Amino acid sequence: MTAESRAEGARQRAGHAIAAGDRAPDFALPSTEGAVTLQGLLAGGGKLVLAFYAEDGTPSCRTQVAMLKDAHEMIGEFGARVLAVSADSLEAHWAFAEQLGGVPFALASDASLVAARAYGVVDEGDARRSRRAVFVIGAAAVVALALPHFQPGNIAQIEAIFAALGMEA
Repeated sequence: MTAESRAEGARQRAGHAIAAGDRAPDFALPSTEGAVTLQGLLAGGGKLVLAFYAEDGTPSCRTQVAMLKDAHEMIGEFGARVLAVSADSLEAHWAFAEQLGGVPFALASDASLVAARAYGVVDEGDARRSRRAVFVIGAAAVVALALPHFQPGNIAQIEAIFAALGMEA
C-alpha cells in the first residue's frame, strides 16, 4: 500500500471528502435504471459526473437535478455519464423524476449512505442524508474534480464541472 493510498483511506475514514487526484471509491447501488457500479458506469472509457444530493423534492436539490437534466446533452458530448445519488428510496426517486418531467440519467438510492461515507459527503447536520456534492471521475476512476459542497446556482462551480470534462474556456 502506498503512502498516498494510506492517506486517502485515512481521509475517507475521518469523514473528509475525497479530492481531485484520489482514486474514486467503487460502489454498487440500486437505481431507477437497475443496479449501478462505478466500474460499470466508467466502462468504455468515459467519464462520470457523480452528483450527491440531500433529498428528493427539496428546492435546492430539485434545482441541482434539473441543472444536470438541462446540461445532460452537453455532458454527453464530452463522453460523460451522469449519476445522481441520495438516500431516498427508489419509489421516491421515480416520483421525483416524474415531478421533473423525467430525467435522462439514473437516480441511485444510497439508503445506508455507504457511497456518501466513501466519498466523505454525509451531511454533518443530518447524518441520515448526504450533502450536495459533485465529483467528475475519469475513465481510470481517478477524481478529476471534487466539489464536496456544491451549490446549484454557483456559476463558477458549474464552469469547473465542464472544465473537468474537457471544455476549454
